[in-house]
Parts: sequence; structure tokens; C-alpha cells
Amino acid sequence: MQPVAQQVGATIGKDTIKITSPAEASYAQSRIKALLAKPLTPDSAVQIALLNNRGLQAEYNALGLSEVAFVEASLPPNPTVAVGRSVIDGTLDVERRIIANLLSLLTQPTRRAIGELQFEAARYRAIDGTFRTAVNARKAYYAAVAARQKANFLDQARTSADAAADLTRRLGETGAAKKLDQARAAAFYAEVANELAAARLEVGTTREALTRSLGIWGSDLSYKLPSDLPRLPQRLPTQQAVEVQAIRKRVDLIASRLDLDALATSLRLEQATRYISAFELAGISQFERSKVDGIVEKSRAAGHSLDLAIEIPVFDFGETTRRRAVETYSMAVNRFAEQAVNIRSEARGAYLTYRAAYEIALAYRNKIVPLRRTVNEQSLLEYNGMLIDLFVLLTTFREGIDSNVAAIDAQRDYFTARVDFDAAIQGGGSGPGAATRVADGQ
Repeated sequence: MQPVAQQVGATIGKDTIKITSPAEASYAQSRIKALLAKPLTPDSAVQIALLNNRGLQAEYNALGLSEVAFVEASLPPNPTVAVGRSVIDGTLDVERRIIANLLSLLTQPTRRAIGELQFEAARYRAIDGTFRTAVNARKAYYAAVAARQKANFLDQARTSADAAADLTRRLGETGAAKKLDQARAAAFYAEVANELAAARLEVGTTREALTRSLGIWGSDLSYKLPSDLPRLPQRLPTQQAVEVQAIRKRVDLIASRLDLDALATSLRLEQATRYISAFELAGISQFERSKVDGIVEKSRAAGHSLDLAIEIPVFDFGETTRRRAVETYSMAVNRFAEQAVNIRSEARGAYLTYRAAYEIALAYRNKIVPLRRTVNEQSLLEYNGMLIDLFVLLTTFREGIDSNVAAIDAQRDYFTARVDFDAAIQGGGSGPGAATRVADGQ
């Protein structure tokens, strides 16, 4: 577990532990309480998820199982003890056998090497699972904060629309506004109120998604979130050779390569032992006991011998076993090559999305939203000067609301794309089955 914690700390700068004792659980809870006492940040959300997510603890339990399998593969095979009894003409024959599987003993170093490779692969899969937990928590955080920011904006827009509808209605009562304008203002208010209701629903669902990522419940559910997303960076850092970085750093690809090495070692072992699938050596000792007039005489040794058992491959010479191993290995090689190609493509696609999302969010922040604000202000002036009618004014306001909502979504999409890009380089963004498919030869 220590190498997992070290690589996670070096890559994403967060702590992770496998909770195996009440003291560790108490330490994790104290840190979580301290982090929840303040409004959450992206980093604190990730840290809470790494300390508290039970799904991640299950990943570490899987790593523990792999370690047990490795230790088991490192040990020599257990001998078998057998005792037989038979009575012939009042004489009791006792036969004792100690049987050892010599084939398993001779191949134990190779099986240990295979177990070590599989354990190392499981360790990288645990790192990948940790990255995935961090990615999910960070994306859920941005989605929850963006939903809250959007709901706050629409709440302000609804207040303005309510005031406009009320003013138009009162003008209509004095005859200064047509019934058509009153209906348009009321419809505008109803549409904005409807959008606000949908936004509030999104606030609830995204917050629940974040809560699941954090793994919290009960009194901890009252955690606080900021009202706005973080500001966009001034510029993006230059990224070179993203494909090379992904191929070199992706922990799920490293796990698959280790699984492939383990399969290759297994294939060589299968080829070396194809003609001998069982090779057992037994030490045998026999004793006799007899009764004379109901009195048991002292046991006496009847002899010692060795028994060697070798399974003879009469029918297939181990060919079926060899073919199964070859096909399994070939399948794993193809899966590994497919995964490497997909990772290259994912890195390129994530980088394109990351840059495009930044440019779109920047355009909304620097151009579209300021221009919409100017259009709204000028439209209101022209409406007050009776140069445009209420329909044009409401349409302008409607377009301004849409642009502001789109700007918030674009800002959220940028931060989400940033998380996806990091995951495409270091791991944690793909499905959990990629490395497992190679390990299982599926």
C-alpha cells in the first residue's frame, strides 16, 4: 500500500490510506471533519473522497487479495500425508505416505515470478482506481458549483422579469400597455421561473452526485459550497507530445503490460511442462501389528519404499493446454495493442477538447457576455425613448439570459475538460475494465 500512497502523493498531491484499524479510521474522520468545516474547494473535495470513499477502500482490499495470492505463490507446495490400514489373518498392516508434488516444487521460482508480476499489476490498478476516485470527485464538484451559480443567476433574472411583468400589468390597467404586451411580459416571467425550477433541480442532483463521491452522510451532508466557479486562468500551459506522455505515464497501461508479462511467463511455463502435468514422489513406510491370545504384540516395521507417479500424456501430449495458453496470450497482446492505440487517441482528443473548451469559455467571458450587457442597456434606453417596443426588449433580455447561462456552462466545461485531460495523461479516466480485460485475456 505504501508505494500506492507515494505515487498518488507525487502525482496529484493528495494523501490516501487503507483503513485497517480504529486508529486509522479515527485519523481519517478527524481530517474529514476539519475539511468539511470550511467551504469545499476542488482540492479538499478530492482529499475527502480519497479518505472516505468506500469504493476506493474496496479497491485497496482487492490489492490486499492480490498480495495474499503472491505470498501463496512464493511458498513451496504443501506435502500430503496419507494413512492406510488393512487387516489380513489377524495382522494389522498400517501404511503411511508422505507425498510431495515435485513438479510444483521445481516450478515454484517461475510461479513466484508470475505472482510478483500480477501483484505489481494489481498495485497499478489500485493507483488507477485512486486517480479515478479523484477525477470523479473533482468533476462532481465543478458540476455542483456550476449548477448553484446558474440557479443564483436565474433567480436574479426571475426577479427582474417579475418586476417587468408587474410594471406592464399596471401600465395595462391605466391603458398605457396593450394586452399583447402584458401577455408577453407574463410569459417571459413564467419561462424564466420555469428555467429556475429546472436549475434548482440540477443543484440538488449534482450535489447528491458530489455527496456520493465524497462518501459522506448524516450530519456531514450540510457541507458548504462556493457560489461561483473559480476564475479561468490567464493562459494555458504549453503541452508537448501528449501522446508520448500518456503512453509513458498511464497507470492502467502499465498494469496491462505487467499482466501481459505474467501471461508470457505462464506460457513459457506451460510449454516447458506440456509433457509432464503431474510428477509426484511419495515416501512409504509400513508397520505390522498382530494379536496373540488377545494381547497386542509390539509393532514392527515391515519396510520402507519410494513411489514415483508421472502422468503420461497419451492422448494429447499437453497440446490442448499449450494451445489454450497460446490463444490466451495472443488475445491479451491484441487487447494491449488496442488499449495503447486508444490511449493515444484519448490523449489527443482530451487535449483538443481542453483547448477548445478554454477558448469557448474565454470568448463568453471577454466578448459575448459584455456585448450582451451592452445590448441590454441600449435596448432599455431605446425602449424608454419609445424607439423599440416591448417585444424587442423582452427578446433582447431573453437572449442575454441565454448567453449568461451558456457562459456558466462553458466555464464548467473547461474545468471538466481540464480534469479529463489530466486523466488521459496519468490515468483514472477510462473504464475499470481495461487492465482487467488484459489480465483475464478477454
